Amino acid sequence: MAVQSWTEILKSSKKTALIHDGKRKIHYLFTDGKEMAEEYDLKTDELIGRKWRHKSTLGAQGQWTVEVGEPVASPVASPDSDVIKENCSNPVFMRKDTKTSFQWRIRNLPYPKDVFSVLVEPSMTSSSCLRSQLPLDSSALSFTHANNTLIVSYKKPKEVLTLEQELLKELKKLKGTAEGDVDCKTQ
Repeated sequence: MAVQSWTEILKSSKKTALIHDGKRKIHYLFTDGKEMAEEYDLKTDELIGRKWRHKSTLGAQGQWTVEVGEPVASPVASPDSDVIKENCSNPVFMRKDTKTSFQWRIRNLPYPKDVFSVLVEPSMTSSSCLRSQLPLDSSALSFTHANNTLIVSYKKPKEVLTLEQELLKELKKLKGTAEGDVDCKTQ
């Protein structure tokens, strides 16, 4: 039933689509003023990125927060500037989902796999499972380490897979304009 409520929220949102650079870009505007933007690969239908934006208390547009995909790159400072910036060898955290699992990746971790211990506690939840109000199952969790990257995978529950398939069918029905196809009427 909780999965249905998230489905209904998605269906009731105002959606616009844009096809550009081999990606289907969908913008959602929810009744509470929140916005969500998603990008899907046109060939594989895989989710590339998802970001959220909320209005501030005074109604101004907030910054985009990345949920899935590459984190927003910080501005590059010139070597001559006095700006303090983080070291490029610091760990970088990101979420990248596949068709069958949620994945969290932490780059710049040079330690071997046996150093890490990954587990699910009953109180833990992911944002996607939280929206669907599904409990986490420790048997769906796995992890690996390669190329200085720790990759934690959680197999998507059947309910989430079904929801994603239904949503993708709906998104493909949206008439997506290609960049440059916008109908601008002059007076």
